[in-house]
Amino acid sequence: MAQEPMIDIRDLSVGFSGSDGRARAVLRNINLQIQAGQSVGLVGESGSGKSTLALAAMGYLKTGLRVFGGSAHFCGTDMFSLARTQLQALRGGKIALIPQNSGQSLTPTMRIGAQMAEALALHSALPAAAHGQRSLELLQRVRLPDPQAIVARYPHELSGGQQQRVAIAMALAGEPAALLLDEPTTGLDVTTQAHILELLREINAQTGTAMVYVSHDLGAIARVCDRVVVLYAGEVVADGSVRSVLRAPAHPYAHGLLASIPRLSDARMPAALDGRPPAPGEAGPACAFAPRCALAQERCRSERPALRLLVTGEQVRCHFAEQTPTIARAQSRLARTAQQSQVQALHLEELGVSYARPNWWEQLLGRAPSASLTVQDVNLQLGPGETLALVGESGSGKSTILKALAGLLAPAQGRIAFSHEAPLGAEVEQRSPAQLRKIQLIFQNPDDSLNPRHTVAQILSQPLALYFNLGHEETVQRSIALLERVRLGAHYMDRLPSQMSGGEKQRVAIARAFAAEPDVVLCDEVTSALDVSVQAAVLDLLDELRAQRGTAYLFVSHDLAVVRALAHRVAVLYQGRFCEIGPAAPVYAQPLHPYTRVLLGAVLEPDPDHVPQLLADDVLESSPPAQGCHFQRRCPVHQGARCDGETPPWQDAGQGHQVRCHIPLAQLSQALALSTETRHVG
Repeated sequence: MAQEPMIDIRDLSVGFSGSDGRARAVLRNINLQIQAGQSVGLVGESGSGKSTLALAAMGYLKTGLRVFGGSAHFCGTDMFSLARTQLQALRGGKIALIPQNSGQSLTPTMRIGAQMAEALALHSALPAAAHGQRSLELLQRVRLPDPQAIVARYPHELSGGQQQRVAIAMALAGEPAALLLDEPTTGLDVTTQAHILELLREINAQTGTAMVYVSHDLGAIARVCDRVVVLYAGEVVADGSVRSVLRAPAHPYAHGLLASIPRLSDARMPAALDGRPPAPGEAGPACAFAPRCALAQERCRSERPALRLLVTGEQVRCHFAEQTPTIARAQSRLARTAQQSQVQALHLEELGVSYARPNWWEQLLGRAPSASLTVQDVNLQLGPGETLALVGESGSGKSTILKALAGLLAPAQGRIAFSHEAPLGAEVEQRSPAQLRKIQLIFQNPDDSLNPRHTVAQILSQPLALYFNLGHEETVQRSIALLERVRLGAHYMDRLPSQMSGGEKQRVAIARAFAAEPDVVLCDEVTSALDVSVQAAVLDLLDELRAQRGTAYLFVSHDLAVVRALAHRVAVLYQGRFCEIGPAAPVYAQPLHPYTRVLLGAVLEPDPDHVPQLLADDVLESSPPAQGCHFQRRCPVHQGARCDGETPPWQDAGQGHQVRCHIPLAQLSQALALSTETRHVG
């Protein structure tokens, strides 16, 4: 007798009514069955319906949405037939949600111990006297160091990875049968992400908890899931084992998603999908993907394909799925070359930055604050047309350097200057308009930097008026030219940010930065919030603009595969200090510093056979050691007293590749290889 599915969704359609009264579907005729113990990934571009489907499995719909038809059952119970009190008893207990940003889901004014006790009171039968001990057990289970100290802290005193572990521990309080995870590792650095995913794999294996994992990160899906469901325009277009969907996708859309992912082993730019998905309710009666599909024929434009079972065991919604393997992956530009120039665009000399502010005594004496520097001894040169990437875990000082360059954070020491010019003012107010124009900043989230009440025309007119004093007509023409340069067009001039997708808003932010005709653009995680197809298009755009204008980029990212695709050089930071700098090719092919090896080993690939190498513990260090190597506490090849007591020297590996380590270059590769063998995670 076949086992009943734990999550059973039948012919479910969910949507909203438009201003014209017409029903607009966000989910269309979804059928999805998930067994106990299964780990299923939901993938697709933003707006495909992934999160809506996951939340519908727990009987939740966002404001304005309603069920048009079908059902969602959990353990035999119709979730949309339950009263509110019945739903509350299930949610957080037998079916639990782990959200994308745990920092926002934790109560900032409550200590972790109190929040754990609250979860146990709501979702377990334990007496109150047992909550403290059970909280410690759960925190230990998610491998948090020193649970006794964790329960006494507030959320802001924990790192992003620690907050995510607390959220997982709270979700486990009710011993759930199913966990819904909505982008649980987005925004985390590579090592923290890899450790969190290993934890989720362990929980799934030990408890048999079913997991529904929503993500646009196919590397994460490959690591934690045994089945993948691909959604496009609110319907399932592919459903199969992680191996069949990610190794040999039968649907052209799944193939396009994989082609748009940058790879650690490939220096080429990823291939972006052409076009964009239809808006909710606009898919029509034909194949929704036909306008973007390389295989599309007349039948695709007139007849909606059914979800059918292939001999491989994969279900696919495509008339010509058997032809998908013939699609050649788009070949984008080969390795990039920086524009050659004997003059450096920008110098950073002995730069030191601190967030500490002088106390009243230090202010009286005119002294600098006594606290140690967050970033120290930064020496860099950035040439015209060059992309230099700053990489490292959260808290390593990457964004701090960008803030100092932008004049948002005054350096405590050192200087920033363009060639043959006076040093830049420490703060924005101390810089001339000409200096301000030369350095522009693009933020991670365009929603934080675009005024929601301004149209695109108003947003672009501001830098044009500030730096070039143009008349109205010339401002309009220049704005249209900027929009065309970022592949948007004049019809976007009257749009508000709320009327654009995430990728379109980021393009407007890029256009605004280039409106100033800058020499240097600071890019702070500019693609981390984008899905893979939009990310590929934005990366291609950035590289195209760099080649056209000779603009230099200082590029900050947690995604080392993205860095591989875009950067000419890489600078690796740990605790605000550089430990390796060099051209991207040798740094990726043969990383010399143990920390660089730790970062690259933790990178995920969209391949179920790829196993990350967790070469160092996931530990938050609030400050560097007082002396010696800054990486000494986590180093997999720690050499003892010398590493603990002496600052390591810079060693030159040739061709601009430098590493800061005590171990001689001749011995370093062998020591790192041995460490990889002994700590390899299978």
